[in-house]
Amino acid sequence: MTALTALRTAASIVFIVQMYAAMVLMGLAFTPWALAQRRGAQVGIRTFCRYVRATARILCGLRSEIRGPVPDGAVIVAAKHQSFFDIIILCSVLPRPRFIMKRELTRAPVLGWYAARIGCIPVDRGARGQAVAQMRADVAAGRSAPGQLVIYPQGTRVAPGTHVPYKIGTALLYADGNQPCIPVATNVGLFWPKRGILRRPGCAVVEFLPPIPPGLSTDAFMARLERDIETASDALARQT
Repeated sequence: MTALTALRTAASIVFIVQMYAAMVLMGLAFTPWALAQRRGAQVGIRTFCRYVRATARILCGLRSEIRGPVPDGAVIVAAKHQSFFDIIILCSVLPRPRFIMKRELTRAPVLGWYAARIGCIPVDRGARGQAVAQMRADVAAGRSAPGQLVIYPQGTRVAPGTHVPYKIGTALLYADGNQPCIPVATNVGLFWPKRGILRRPGCAVVEFLPPIPPGLSTDAFMARLERDIETASDALARQT
């Protein structure tokens, strides 16, 4: 290990420790407001995520950038998922995000309670058919609270340059909701990997792409969604 790598690893450890400490402290600080109003939970999450972006830049040299217009209405946001950092960036700018998330995360301290409070929808990924049906029913039941419904079309974190098929769940929600779908590309996995503690310096980008209007067939929608996200994510990786 070189001296520079050792220094960056030490800075990454400091960053990670203070990030989770801040999660607990801010979670407690915003709890009274979050209990009284859902908006309190939304503001608490947004504040924490902006703090993480700022401290990543200061401690690790990891800047973050938003490209494209941030949606503020009732839309589906279909995002490339490479690490925890793309969630952080999305939550720092989306006004009313709700995530399709794996059920295990509901048991995570602080994070799980806040996720439930803003209306995130847990699914069991082990039973695919049941999970899709449950997801569609839960989304339909929550339409009275409009916002940005965030789903990861590949169903999990995917390292840059790795191909994982896109799942049908996004197309089913798109058909059910009669809403635009906003594809989102990213390159964050190049700097904040799926596993490991090293946070590399650079510019992590989350890019909101042109919306896919409602009304496409399932095949046409899936083809365009994958093409748009993968093409833009590959372009971001080449710019790094």
